[in-house]
Amino acid sequence: MLKNIVILGSSGSIGLQTIDVVKRYPELFNVVGLAVNKSIDALEQQIKELRPKAVVVVDAEKAQELSRRIAGTSNIPELLTSIEGLEQLAAHPEADLVLNALVGSVGLRPTLAALRAGKTLALANKESMVAGGAIVAKVREETGAEILPVDSEHNAIFQCMVGERKREIKRLIVTASGGPFRGRTFSELESVTVEEALKHPRWTMGPKITIDSATLMNKGLEVIEAHWLFDLPYEQIDVIVHPQSIIHSMVEFEDGSIKAHLGQTDMRIPIQYTLSYPDRLPAPLPSLDFVEVGKLTFEKPDMRNFPCLAYAYEAIRLGKTYPAVLNATNEQAVAAFLSKKIRFTDIPNIIKQVIERHEPGDETDLGIVLETEHRAREYADRLITSLIL
Repeated sequence: MLKNIVILGSSGSIGLQTIDVVKRYPELFNVVGLAVNKSIDALEQQIKELRPKAVVVVDAEKAQELSRRIAGTSNIPELLTSIEGLEQLAAHPEADLVLNALVGSVGLRPTLAALRAGKTLALANKESMVAGGAIVAKVREETGAEILPVDSEHNAIFQCMVGERKREIKRLIVTASGGPFRGRTFSELESVTVEEALKHPRWTMGPKITIDSATLMNKGLEVIEAHWLFDLPYEQIDVIVHPQSIIHSMVEFEDGSIKAHLGQTDMRIPIQYTLSYPDRLPAPLPSLDFVEVGKLTFEKPDMRNFPCLAYAYEAIRLGKTYPAVLNATNEQAVAAFLSKKIRFTDIPNIIKQVIERHEPGDETDLGIVLETEHRAREYADRLITSLIL
């Protein structure tokens, strides 16, 4: 049966790999909607190839430029803009599945729109769960809409939990590669460059998530996301460093049994599983060669030299709007580092300062969450200005 798909963030790493999977199975998947922020060159080509019924360009000026480019061509899609456009596309009446691969908490409102419309949500936007997890959980419960995790770690946990009873789960074990700077001290990290931080040893990802992996914040965000996705206390969610990135995550049960999900370090595998669920399709790459892998090793995460993970655990422990502040501040700090305005080690320092001054609010009120994020970004920007190199 043909499945109609909307892809939010179609020009990013996850979006492009999703399109790669879709093009391999045109008899199974049909794209009805695409969304980008500003990348209209990529979107224009995708419109020609996939012929969606609607597209979103969040940036208004870029949307006008795309409109001029495609005027007079055949199969012109409905063109929307702004966050409201993302929400409208996420609730598109013909969509069976909405894949949210947007970067940052801008994905929260489209996530909620898709769930309120009863769509199956393939979620690759962890920030929307971190910032608005309580709201997302409430809407999911009210509508009964399904969330299928796309991130390799959460997808692995999801697969390990299929057919199991949640009450028998002892803990979730989220694996981390350790990033490009594993083993370095905090003082050694002060001089690392953007170029060095973007060289992930295992995964090919977008710049924001790659920096998050280097700081270990990505694992912290994944712990918070797992808490909301699988409805388990954060005390039952552990992080372990696994440099080979062959085991994508594990689930331990109360009888001592542990299920582990193993596979190649290629995001097309979890993306394809999410699109085809509950069915499985032939792998898009060769089988894993265990002899070639040789060995699997594990370490405790170094939260002393990579304190972002510790700050994430503290944010979910404190609850309320602390995770939203953590996420918003991290987004601002990472953007500043990528722009070469601050040092790598300034990222955790800025996060720590913003969290320490935060006055928590009601995490179930969308308006309060969005206003909290806004204030956190403003304060983070002031700190960044004082640190500009």
